[in-house]
Amino acid sequence: MADAPRARKLAKRISQIVASALEHEVKDPRLARVTITDAKVTADLHDATVYYTVLGDNLDAVPDHAGAKAALDSATGVLRTLVGQGTGVRFTPTLTFIADTVPDDARRIDDLLARARAADAEVAARASGATYAGEPDPYRAPREDDEDDEDDED
Repeated sequence: MADAPRARKLAKRISQIVASALEHEVKDPRLARVTITDAKVTADLHDATVYYTVLGDNLDAVPDHAGAKAALDSATGVLRTLVGQGTGVRFTPTLTFIADTVPDDARRIDDLLARARAADAEVAARASGATYAGEPDPYRAPREDDEDDEDDED
């Protein structure tokens, strides 16, 4: 078994090699908008999970996740060969590609935060013209017994 720092170092190197290979070596147009976000390697260094995202051309375009997954699956052999040559480890890890959900989660959180800001602004707008229910001074004032105290002292 390898130690955790070695696995992290190998995972970082694998993500660099795969990203570089997708940019320069693999000539599949479906992989033009694929970005490698992270890689994880098991403790025995036999399996590597590579996380990727597919970027759209602009904000309105829907990225082709199915095409990117099919292209990555077809290029797995070439990428594994390049990883083996680039890392120099005894056993080249198997590569598994998983779509990264972090950008979608971040978008969803941004939408939720925008809704919360709008709700806070609505509450602030309602509160600006609000008045208290009841008397303006809700606290009971102390009784004026000073005159009675002076009479008792005589």
